Amino acid sequence: MDRQILGILSLPIKAELDLSDMQLGLMGGLAFAIFYSALGIPIARVADRVNRVRVIALAVGLWSVFTALCGLAGSFTQLFLARLGVGIGEAGGVAPTYSVLADYFAPRERARAMAVLTLGLPVGSALGLFVGGAIAASYGWRAAFFVLGVGGLFMVPIALLSVREPRRGRLDPVTSASTEASLGEVVRHVAGKPSFWLFSLGAATASMLSYGLGFWLPSFVHRSQNLSLTETSRYLALITFVGGVAGTLLGGWLSDRLGAHRKAAYGWVPGTAFVIGLPFLLAAVTVTTPFMLFALLIVPQAMGLVWTGPTIAAIQQLAPARMRSTAAAIFLFICNFIGLGIGTVSFGALSDTLHGQFGDDALRYSIMICGLILYPLTALLYFGAGKRLAKDWEQVA
Repeated sequence: MDRQILGILSLPIKAELDLSDMQLGLMGGLAFAIFYSALGIPIARVADRVNRVRVIALAVGLWSVFTALCGLAGSFTQLFLARLGVGIGEAGGVAPTYSVLADYFAPRERARAMAVLTLGLPVGSALGLFVGGAIAASYGWRAAFFVLGVGGLFMVPIALLSVREPRRGRLDPVTSASTEASLGEVVRHVAGKPSFWLFSLGAATASMLSYGLGFWLPSFVHRSQNLSLTETSRYLALITFVGGVAGTLLGGWLSDRLGAHRKAAYGWVPGTAFVIGLPFLLAAVTVTTPFMLFALLIVPQAMGLVWTGPTIAAIQQLAPARMRSTAAAIFLFICNFIGLGIGTVSFGALSDTLHGQFGDDALRYSIMICGLILYPLTALLYFGAGKRLAKDWEQVA
């Protein structure tokens, strides 16, 4: 919710602070991605040595405080800096969480477990749209940041009291968790596994799509369908929730089912999903009625999140337990620096470039061009990752 709420709040923020689409893209992507990507690896190095649950709880508290501070911003620079802080906090949450879950679930169950975890993406995004839009419409966009920030602080004691730190490597060979790995050793380990880099780059281009569309669809729907802020938030919250939950669960279930017989399925299932999603997205941005837009847009929304469960599960299986947090952080650095740092601002910059020629339709053409480039590229990367995965897979007890 804290990460994605800026998409719906960009409508009143743009009006009050007089921002361009490129400035909105920088604030929604690069501002968050700079420290979120850069600090993920050193924090994961700490998490590979200490209690991971405490690292996660501290991260939740930090990003919640900075989310609340976004509500105090009076300029682009101040809001940009506050979003940097949100990225610093979230850098400590994701990789340690992947590592904890890998010690709770056996390899044959991990894609489904990671899919359930990543339901936080569509559910949180939908709630961010719905709650953020409702609060902003009644009390202003600043109040929405305050409410989410303070609400996040309540999760800190819940995490500390309800999540037990599992024994590291409990579902893997004893030798894999017996010694501590250096950063150089982790880098050398994954450097020899082509599927690691193909999954990382595939997730990066997939994130360019998901974060770019997640951030810009509120503006596109608001502009093209002439809906109010509240109507836009409810409309997109429903699409995000239904499509996102269906796609995330489908990816985890189907990959575990097919992957039990052929490891390539962890790459081929996401690749196929992106092939399916492209024509529906292109059709969706050309229709003129909210009903048709909903019917078409729900398919790329679902297909665009199929990759999450199988990708995270595969990455966890490409490194032994003692390296998992660090390997996941390297993956996240690639995925988020490109996906978050470049994706959102690319949509906005292209929209600004096309505005002179297409006017209010510039964002529509920006979405189409980015889709035509990123969907085929992502599918190719995932098909390549699936082809190499069986050879790179870490053997477990």
